Amino acid sequence: MTAVTDQDILQQIADPVLVQAIQRSVARALDMCDLKVRCVGVSAVPLADQGRVTAMVGIYGKISGFITVNFSEHLAVKAVEGLLQDSFPQFSSQVIDGVGELTNIIAGGIKSTLSTTRWAFSNITVPSVIVGTGYQIAYARGLDFVATQFEYTGDEIFLLSERFVNVSLSMLPL
Repeated sequence: MTAVTDQDILQQIADPVLVQAIQRSVARALDMCDLKVRCVGVSAVPLADQGRVTAMVGIYGKISGFITVNFSEHLAVKAVEGLLQDSFPQFSSQVIDGVGELTNIIAGGIKSTLSTTRWAFSNITVPSVIVGTGYQIAYARGLDFVATQFEYTGDEIFLLSERFVNVSLSMLPL
């Protein structure tokens, strides 16, 4: 009997190439914000986004789809403060713009990582940012989908619900 590894389990859940592209891109982007995160979950089905701030970027080329990044309001402010090296005492339009830019950085990293794979895409749209809760994203049938959840590892955010960044990638080969 052979031992089952985390990699074996991951391959059963989602394409490891996609998961690795997301993990690398998120780690690099949030490192620019002086935030450290660790991947705590991977799913091949959509998860309910718990955070209050969600940015979406369309991707297209040989692949069509989109990337979503979901933050708690507190973590969004912290990430944008790190990215812009500025202080924001509350959630504001500058934070919303910063979340859009951070999503562009993550999408660009995913695009670069996937450029030599069957998942390569050539274009990224302007980000849209949704602020609020209670919305639902409907996904078309036939999409390849990967949802990842990252936990912020810093000590200054105490509530578990505010410590997560969720990044989803949905793609359809054309």
